[in-house]
Amino acid sequence: MKRWLVLLISVMLVLAGCAAGTSEQLPLAPSEPTAEGPRELRVMAYSSFDISETVIEAFEAEHNAKVLFLDAGDTGQMVSQAILSKENPQADVLYGVDNTFLSRALAADIFEVYAADNLASVPDAYQLDPEHRVTPVDYGDVCLNYNRAYFADSGLAVPETLEDLTKPEYQGLLVVENPASSSPGLAFLLATISTFGEDGYLDYWRALRANDVLVVDSWDTAYYGEFTDGTRPIVVSYATSPAAEVYYSETPPSPGLAAEPPTGAVVAPGTCFRQIEYVGILKNGRNRDLAEAFVEYVLSEPFQSDIPLHMWVFPANEDAALPDVFAQYAVTADAPAVISADAIEQNREAWIEAWTDVVLR
Repeated sequence: MKRWLVLLISVMLVLAGCAAGTSEQLPLAPSEPTAEGPRELRVMAYSSFDISETVIEAFEAEHNAKVLFLDAGDTGQMVSQAILSKENPQADVLYGVDNTFLSRALAADIFEVYAADNLASVPDAYQLDPEHRVTPVDYGDVCLNYNRAYFADSGLAVPETLEDLTKPEYQGLLVVENPASSSPGLAFLLATISTFGEDGYLDYWRALRANDVLVVDSWDTAYYGEFTDGTRPIVVSYATSPAAEVYYSETPPSPGLAAEPPTGAVVAPGTCFRQIEYVGILKNGRNRDLAEAFVEYVLSEPFQSDIPLHMWVFPANEDAALPDVFAQYAVTADAPAVISADAIEQNREAWIEAWTDVVLR
């Protein structure tokens, strides 16, 4: 299978050096706008942020601005950086805090209130902050992926529930990511807590451990090292991964012709966790008006329609167009696992610590 994540990262690195924006290492302080040239808008984002050069150039041209993207690591590291520097922020805008870290950011009071005009096109279910300190920008489901060829050749049924993974016939087939170091790993842990409750999720993980679950540190290691190139035909990934497999295939399907992806996604009720990402204007930034314009632009159709093939998630704006490969092969869960952002913030570390004691020690 094509290593589509490598291609995504390559595109991101190219973007970092283009005129549309410059990626810099933290820490950096916002620069003063000058009368002689474009004002700088600094956007703090996670490492895998990616969008088309032309999309950013259009914003820069319209607002006489230069957008500089600051690579802040993974989501947890990014939120921590923003909190530690909130009195003298390193950026004007933060892009990519998700619902697993949202309460931490809101409790730290790092965002300005701003209700974007385009919120009318975003479902209420994604607007988790009634005070509009953050704006929903995209969403996607973390779920089980499986290798179609393996299950076809073995005659084994594809697992339909989380409970199925504890059955003897699935012994040694599953690889997951460590929730302490991986965003999809944390999302999957949350799905198990939602499904089995705080009183039952550890027993479930004990059963998975007895059934030879493999835990690795990152999505890349799980997906490519164990799922694609290894011996584990079930992996925690995304409901959009099959669409990416088709898009980056060395022999993509002809236009108008259906093709079956080499992988599939399990999206049965309670088996997935929906991640929702947000953008927010950081307090004490130097370019409030430009930051507001950027938030509006992020929710606009040009930006939103560019999200799927760059970050492989769904745009929050329902009016944004989906590319054909997304419309045909990307799926969403009808009934994803649900845990409130407040409950996640209050219990995240304790849940991970208890999981670590049961699964890794």
